[in-house]
Amino acid sequence: MSKRISIFLFGVVSYALFFGTFLYALGFVGNFIVPVTMDGVPTVATGRALLIDVLLLGAFAVQHSLMARPFFKRWLTRFIPESAERSTYVLMSSLALIALFVHWQPLGGIAWDIQDPNVRAVLFILFGLGWLLVLVSTFLINHFDLFGLRQVWLQLVMKPYTHLPFRTPGPYRYVRHPLYVGWVTVFWSTSTMSLSHLVFAVMTTAYILVAIQLEERDLVDAHPEYRAYRDEVPMIVPFTRKRFSGRMSSRA
Repeated sequence: MSKRISIFLFGVVSYALFFGTFLYALGFVGNFIVPVTMDGVPTVATGRALLIDVLLLGAFAVQHSLMARPFFKRWLTRFIPESAERSTYVLMSSLALIALFVHWQPLGGIAWDIQDPNVRAVLFILFGLGWLLVLVSTFLINHFDLFGLRQVWLQLVMKPYTHLPFRTPGPYRYVRHPLYVGWVTVFWSTSTMSLSHLVFAVMTTAYILVAIQLEERDLVDAHPEYRAYRDEVPMIVPFTRKRFSGRMSSRA
């Protein structure tokens, strides 16, 4: 019983850390409220700052993709309970983001600065809608399974874990990865694009495009019907193919 409680508490703490990191990320990217933001005052030489930022983003990308691969999950569950695997992934992803927030080095400089108040308002609205799409997408595909709470709860009450059915709720009928659409919208919806923000947006967008390819290989292996879904539904740009009529869902 104590082991089951410990695993459950580990999952809850990992989720709480994720949620706090998610909220901090909103202020970090949007440059408000939090003490360290993306566009702070530069404190080191531009070349050194760029190297540090690229390494931080690269470290997050490697962690985030490597730990999501089935072969790594099989290896990891040789050492930890299977029910704690997803929570461990969530914990490590949160720690990688926290390291990025703490050590991020602003570059200074401006790529563009839009002064038109109407355009600024539209971009601010898109920024907010992007965050909303990210959050809503996680609930559409089962927020609590995605972040490990369902797994640790089921082991606590001694019920077997069952994989979720493959469905396409809401925006999943129009794009295969609405969660990623939300992230890209968040990263690029700014009226003042600093060089720091531009580096962040370019690298995270490039990572997303690569991560989708890796993720979809796993989805085709796990769900044979995903191949037909992939053929009919666009990846991240809606309305470029016919709307899918099946009942499927992916994790991102």
